[in-house]
Amino acid sequence: MQQDKTRLWTKEFIILTLCNFLLFLQLHMIISTLPAYVQGEFHASSFQVSLFTTLFALSAIAARLYSAKQLEKGNRNRMIYVGILITLLVTLGYYFAAAMGVLLVLRMIFGVGFGMSSTAFPTMASDVIPVKRMGEGMGYFGLSTSLAMSIGPVLGIGILNSSGFNMLTWATALVILIIAPLSYTLTSKSPKPKAPVETPFTEKQKAGFNKALVVPSVLNGLLAFCYGGIVSFIALFGIENGINNAALFFLFNALAILVVRPIAGRIYDSKGHAALVIPGSIFVMVGLVLLSNVSTTSGLFVSAFLFGIGYGALQPSFQTWMIQVVSPEQRGLANGMFLNTLDFGIALGSLLLGLIASFSDYNIMYRYSALFILLLLVIYLIHMRMAKKAKLKASHSA
Repeated sequence: MQQDKTRLWTKEFIILTLCNFLLFLQLHMIISTLPAYVQGEFHASSFQVSLFTTLFALSAIAARLYSAKQLEKGNRNRMIYVGILITLLVTLGYYFAAAMGVLLVLRMIFGVGFGMSSTAFPTMASDVIPVKRMGEGMGYFGLSTSLAMSIGPVLGIGILNSSGFNMLTWATALVILIIAPLSYTLTSKSPKPKAPVETPFTEKQKAGFNKALVVPSVLNGLLAFCYGGIVSFIALFGIENGINNAALFFLFNALAILVVRPIAGRIYDSKGHAALVIPGSIFVMVGLVLLSNVSTTSGLFVSAFLFGIGYGALQPSFQTWMIQVVSPEQRGLANGMFLNTLDFGIALGSLLLGLIASFSDYNIMYRYSALFILLLLVIYLIHMRMAKKAKLKASHSA
């Protein structure tokens, strides 16, 4: 019995991780190719291109706020099935979109469907992961998101360049179709949330917004802000600097994440987020500064690997941190906040860093991007110092 309580790689966990990977793979196959497609097809301006990311993110955020409440009520099946249906129909709708305005509306509707299903899967995962292995489990689960974010652009750009946008539409629709039968095996018998074991939660923590989510949410948003500059402009950066196949940045980023994620999860469980956030931030900053100075493919690969090590340590740390500071009833809220700050950060990063690049160049843009990671580190150190003082004060008063 004890073995079952600490077993991580259950059937449910494996299927949830695979579903999450496919969902984010489909997203990033499209999101990385839309800028090139709308510029070539509709002669869109840089501002119009940024709207495709921004409007999608805003609609996904709104959908997750609704989804978090529904998940607290146990309506997981509805969130998954409705979300998958919307994403599938909208993806097929791309094939018939003959005007940029129609494509923008479809992206907004897609955000609603994606927001529903992307909140349900990690919430269900946090319910089937053993409490004592939460850092390791969410590290592996989060690996599916990071790998999809890294592999998706490579596949999407490859299909777009070789076969065109219509073929990309059918390919991404097929990815969504695969999720449907997999998710049925989960929703036919949804796991029940575990009772809290290590931390007693007050009634105030079990209902409404939890202020303990603020700091990790801000940190996750800053990390996503920098990633927005990568996913939106790395191809244009390669063109500007004469680097062929700049999209391979994502492949080497994925390799680094694949190496670091299992290790980072175990470190989190034994030593907490402090052992990961500080070195992870340094790796991301070094990766971005190096990227801003590279002019060769080998330099691009090294910067991608360093960035991936830091990103692979930071992102699951923030997600696990957010899950652990809320009650089991609020895990939908925590996962929604994690994904919302991820989407909002990418959208805002794409917009503001693109503005910086328009007044300078992409090399300078990535140097500015590194400053936001420095800000992340400063906020974290201040938070840890304040938490330490509060703990000492509480121990003295006791």
